[in-house]
Amino acid sequence: MMRTLFDAELNKLNVDLTKMGYLVEVSIENMIDAFKHQDKTLAKEIMDNDRLINDMERAIESRSFNLILRQQPIASDLRNVTSALKIVTDLERIGDQAADIAEIILNFEGEHAYRTVEHIPTMAKKAKMMVHEAIDAFIKKDLSTAQMVIKMDDEIDSLFQEVKQEVTEILKENSERIDYCIDFLMIAKYLERVGDHAVNICEWLEFNQTGTMNDHRLI
Repeated sequence: MMRTLFDAELNKLNVDLTKMGYLVEVSIENMIDAFKHQDKTLAKEIMDNDRLINDMERAIESRSFNLILRQQPIASDLRNVTSALKIVTDLERIGDQAADIAEIILNFEGEHAYRTVEHIPTMAKKAKMMVHEAIDAFIKKDLSTAQMVIKMDDEIDSLFQEVKQEVTEILKENSERIDYCIDFLMIAKYLERVGDHAVNICEWLEFNQTGTMNDHRLI
């Protein structure tokens, strides 16, 4: 009876995590569209939807803590619950980054910002792919896809360095554009963090499946 109850609660937890993952993916996709088209209405919608993601984080955390306190899981059961707690935090942070970029988009005026810095669109697409693959890997418990996402982190880090170089060149041409350039750097930094959180999700999947992380045994 207790086992059946635990499995049912764990299934609800995974369903909620999947729903939250979907909301985060939508936020990333909408953020790219808002940036590409300078759609301020969509940018505001992203910021409003971030509250829903935050609410889901709190609900999943509450469900997880209740499971731990009432069921006192051990071994793989404990890994399932603790990895959910960690992953939900990374999902919430990804939602925050999308909302932070949306807030910057609201400040853009005049010239088309999306194509001004060549490597930012590439970064955005890479970050979107990493988030999608990380969430998909977690749902399917696919360690090979998780490893692929982890390796992609070097690519997004390299793109961030390219953006910094491009922004430096823009400043050399016109030092009065410093505020504009700071916005570009912040967008690139947020995208880099999105990639970092996607990697975290994959590392917590590794822990969920093997009890190890970065070759260290945890549980």
